[in-house]
Amino acid sequence: MYSSNDLYTNPKPCKHLAEYKVKNGMCGYNLIQDCFRTTPYGRTTLEMSKLEIPRCSVCSGCQGRLYMCLICSSVFCCLSPESNHALLHSQSQDGHEILVNMERAELYCSVCCDQVYDPDFDKAVMCKLIKGFSRSENGVEESEMRLSKRRRLSFGMDLDSKNMKRLFIRKSKSCFPLGLRGLNNLGNTCFMNSVLQVLLHAPPLRNYFLSDRHNREICRKMSTDRLCLPCDIDLIFSAVFSGDRTPYSPTQFLYSWWQHSENHATYEQQDAHEFFISMLDKIHDKEGKASLAIKDNRDCQCIAHRAFYGLLRSDVTCASCGFTSTTHDPCMDVSLDLSACNSSRKDFASKSSKPNESLVGCLDLFTRPEKLGSDQKLYCENCHEKQDALKQMSIKKLPLVLCFHIKRFEHSPTRKMSRKIDCHMQFPLSLDMKPYLSSSIVRKRYGNRIFSFDSDESDVSTEFEIFAVVTHSGMLESGHYVTYLHLRNQWYKCDDAWITEVDEEAVRASQCYLIYYVQKMLYHKSCEDFSCQPMSLRADTFVPITGCC
Repeated sequence: MYSSNDLYTNPKPCKHLAEYKVKNGMCGYNLIQDCFRTTPYGRTTLEMSKLEIPRCSVCSGCQGRLYMCLICSSVFCCLSPESNHALLHSQSQDGHEILVNMERAELYCSVCCDQVYDPDFDKAVMCKLIKGFSRSENGVEESEMRLSKRRRLSFGMDLDSKNMKRLFIRKSKSCFPLGLRGLNNLGNTCFMNSVLQVLLHAPPLRNYFLSDRHNREICRKMSTDRLCLPCDIDLIFSAVFSGDRTPYSPTQFLYSWWQHSENHATYEQQDAHEFFISMLDKIHDKEGKASLAIKDNRDCQCIAHRAFYGLLRSDVTCASCGFTSTTHDPCMDVSLDLSACNSSRKDFASKSSKPNESLVGCLDLFTRPEKLGSDQKLYCENCHEKQDALKQMSIKKLPLVLCFHIKRFEHSPTRKMSRKIDCHMQFPLSLDMKPYLSSSIVRKRYGNRIFSFDSDESDVSTEFEIFAVVTHSGMLESGHYVTYLHLRNQWYKCDDAWITEVDEEAVRASQCYLIYYVQKMLYHKSCEDFSCQPMSLRADTFVPITGCC
């Protein structure tokens, strides 16, 4: 595996930021350093006063985005391109082009009308974090340190190693498995970090990238694409399994993903499930091109499909004559309803049924026959007319890695409102999927008769072991994603840059959103693999750590 990729550098500052730094240096950054505040979910803001609400110096309004000038410290608003007092200020005052977004604590150029990046600015933010940590060791309240520890870390952080070790590395009685490394939050990127931690420890993907099946140097020579997402994933694998325990910043990957998914190129919080599916799609787009011509996804040999590809079977049966229409749909995950109410109910506000409290209950609901509504009647080829029908789902083909997406977010089209289902769901550590296979469902439908069905797959492994759970805490509009990894019979909490050992009760008390299982034979093999074992104490690359949470 190669350890560098010279295609990537820090983004170049705009000319206005470059001119500002030539004239003023770090003076403006240092002056506002004590005004940075951090929420428990890692969002950094600029707070000039705890008592007064910041208002625009021109219109005295507090709506829209507010920016503070780094030269005169005045605050200006930007409601729209037509009502941009920040731009008017820079046009009237020479050299006042660079401001700070007070809500996000990010640099903004009013002339370019865009966010700009400067590693020195992020270093100033981190220095405030270091100071807060030092004070906590001398007796300052622990809450201050906790508010600071999840601050968004810089892209090109260059802090001295002594302070970094004090922040993230403490001695522990037990060694963490190789490959457990925190990922820095780059600005509301907990959704990305949580999914990356899963992919880093999914045995098929881990074995693929650590065996150098995607070689960055070869890919660079053979491909004309400047940006390659699998190359950036390979780079993360190299960094995470290098033995270095300081948190890693996946900035190159984030930039590449933004280029491949322009509609997701934002610092806003995003959905971890959507990001997971987008990741697999982008890997397939790249890896699929390198293989032979593919007629459909079932023949694709890219690592995304080899690991996560499954097949769902849908049977729609005529209630009059029993004629059954069968279709098969590819899937990369299985989405399960958390509410026991029929999904065809249009208004969730009227639901009174108790939500399912177990993964097995959700799977039973998923494969249960469902009567279709009057607007979904089946055109029966036997009756030659539309008839009432029953629909039943089952799993035709199991993947190596099984992902369950728990539908915690519901949307009502009639009331035009949304909600999050806040309840805990029980899940087994070991799961037998045989009752939910198409062969079992069809056999049960016909009275468990003993004869061969066309969907029988006697040689398929149906036993799975859990290895990761992605959880969501907080509200629908804003929240925080955390991943729990089950490695060598121990649970580890991956909360952005912080890795800690936790017990099983802590995992079960969380609100699971994505649950990942792997076929049992692969799980046990991965536990015995050298890359999951602690290295010898004589090897300098392994450092015992505990997290700071």
